[in-house]
Amino acid sequence: MAGLEGTEQPWQRGSAAAARWSPAVDDEQVPDVLELYGNPAEEDVRLPSRPESAWVARRLTQSVVLRQWGLGPQIAEHAVLLVSELVGNAVRHTGARSFALRMHRRRGWIRIEVRDPSRGLPCLMPVGELDISGRGLMLVDKLSDRWGVDLAPRGKTTWFEMRVADRA
Repeated sequence: MAGLEGTEQPWQRGSAAAARWSPAVDDEQVPDVLELYGNPAEEDVRLPSRPESAWVARRLTQSVVLRQWGLGPQIAEHAVLLVSELVGNAVRHTGARSFALRMHRRRGWIRIEVRDPSRGLPCLMPVGELDISGRGLMLVDKLSDRWGVDLAPRGKTTWFEMRVADRA
């Protein structure tokens, strides 16, 4: 609207909040996901390298971060988004049949890993405003405190770490 630049428009108010993912955990579904696939905070959880596995990885991350570790919704939201990006890269770019998800917690930090059998390294590339892909690692770089790749004799582990407040 002419002359109203910088003023919040009625149609803008609340639209981001309505579209925003909510990390609330449904108590009915959480045990099913952990029981079906395993707990990535206790052991590697192997998932098929298919797009639908991203949903499982997000639910597992949400369950561990919110329920098991008792961390806040913003940490959970960021962790879920970053897991989705790492899983997406593993599914799209490795040609693997499966990948593994693993989560660790130590004082003041969480670390989430996605392991796959490819030795191809992910690459953080500049992304243009109109590019429709390539933003995954940029998000990982911006929202995590640290991230990297550890090469193994047969594959790699792509990981990110986030600082968290420990409860007293």
